[in-house]
Amino acid sequence: MKKAISIAIIFLIFILIFILQANFFNWFTIAGVKPNLFIVLVIFLGLFAGQKVGTAYGIILGIFLDLVLGRNIGISAIMLGITGFFGGYLDKNFSKESRLTVMLMMIGATAVYEIGTYIFSIIEFSTNIEIISFTKILIIEIFYNAILTIILYPLIQKGGYKLEEIFKEQKILTRYF
Repeated sequence: MKKAISIAIIFLIFILIFILQANFFNWFTIAGVKPNLFIVLVIFLGLFAGQKVGTAYGIILGIFLDLVLGRNIGISAIMLGITGFFGGYLDKNFSKESRLTVMLMMIGATAVYEIGTYIFSIIEFSTNIEIISFTKILIIEIFYNAILTIILYPLIQKGGYKLEEIFKEQKILTRYF
């Protein structure tokens, strides 16, 4: 029951983030670049709910984004899935206690997502490679996501530990004790 409620809450958070991305952050751009809160959500799920949950949600949310935004289906799904997997990997190797550590994780996840999306779009659409403009956009988005991570860290940590309790239950075999 707790997992079903958590899944519903995660979906509502996704809808809220979608509304924020579509409306609110259009007013607050830096050089025309908006933050990508979907990366923050998926890395958060990977960190606190585990690799499988982060990857699954990344793929599902990516497909939903591709369908709603009218892009070719698959690029966002693959990259958000990789981001969720990356979050689960980071959970096993690093601590989530420090703001700096979580911020560095978010920077790495944003870079992986954006570089992967750029490479896929170059391959799929045969577009010109524009390294300078892409690097400018990447740096601004990394900065923006890092700042939002610092601001949202207490909320991320509090919600994350509740999510961790639900999705990472410790199964104890009582017959051996």
